[in-house]
Amino acid sequence: MFPNQPEQTPQQTPPQGPAPQPQWPPQPSAPASPQLPGDYLNQISPQVPKKALFHFGLKQIIIIGIALVVLVSALALIVSAVAGGQKDPVQRLSARLTATEVIATDAQANLKSSKLRSLNSNLKLYLTNTNRDIAEPLLKAGVDIKKLNKNIIAKESTEALSGRLEDARLNAVFDRTYAREMAYQLGTTMTLMSEIYNSTNSTSLQTFLKSAYDSLKPTQESFANFNAEQ
Repeated sequence: MFPNQPEQTPQQTPPQGPAPQPQWPPQPSAPASPQLPGDYLNQISPQVPKKALFHFGLKQIIIIGIALVVLVSALALIVSAVAGGQKDPVQRLSARLTATEVIATDAQANLKSSKLRSLNSNLKLYLTNTNRDIAEPLLKAGVDIKKLNKNIIAKESTEALSGRLEDARLNAVFDRTYAREMAYQLGTTMTLMSEIYNSTNSTSLQTFLKSAYDSLKPTQESFANFNAEQ
């Protein structure tokens, strides 16, 4: 007889399920990024705070403030000079008209020619009215005829002209000399009127200047032609 053999326990078979499906294409596993020595040193080194792009101290602020004051002052002087330069011709015209009226008034008693006396009488009336009417358009242009620049008044002085006329009176050639001098004086006045007309932006001043120019032109031509008729 054979010895009793132990009963063999049947092996349990694991439950059968669907086998895992392999992925295709196979996905490689991401390798770990190696840490470079430089990155490591950057991590452990102390972080230096970034400097501001512009850093102004008290000294720099003071310097900038002074520079701004100088700049503003310079601009103010430039604007003032430009404005003053634009007003100079207008002041010259007013001063010249006033001085010419004085000459015409003083000359009337010394004129011998009746034609020249009549012509000069018309000129005096023109200058009186023009010096009165010019005040308003000049004021709109920023010029007060009662506050003209003293230097401009001095430049427009007719003192030298008065001296020449006195010499002409003493030499008995007053009429001819006066007609020549007045033709020149009125001619330069008309030229100045034209220059101001072309440079000003004031409509009222342009209107005044055109009227004054047109009214003065025949008188100036009459003085210029006086000597030619003698």
